[in-house]
Amino acid sequence: MDYKKIKAESSTVPRDLNDLEDQTGNVYETVMILAKRSNQISSEMKEELNQKLQEFASYTDNLEEVFENREQIEISKYYERLPKPTLIAFEELKQGQIYHRNPAKENRKGL
Repeated sequence: MDYKKIKAESSTVPRDLNDLEDQTGNVYETVMILAKRSNQISSEMKEELNQKLQEFASYTDNLEEVFENREQIEISKYYERLPKPTLIAFEELKQGQIYHRNPAKENRKGL
């Protein structure tokens, strides 16, 4: 996923609870959807960061050389400046990019 293309805020802003209720009809259900999606985004970002940092891994370096690697520092700073996964998930929800369903509701309707 390309996190540069997401236009999410970089800091937390207050939200209207009625906006959270629009798609599901339940604020708590929406919060759970956002929590699950933000966990997915967080794990994707962590995996991507680890892959990029593994390129610089050297098992023969001493401690001074490890801390002076500029490329690693720049990559880490880039990921620190990205919006938080919860903000990215909220932006995806606003844009309708998150598919969600509740099997419990579907079962109740079918009975």
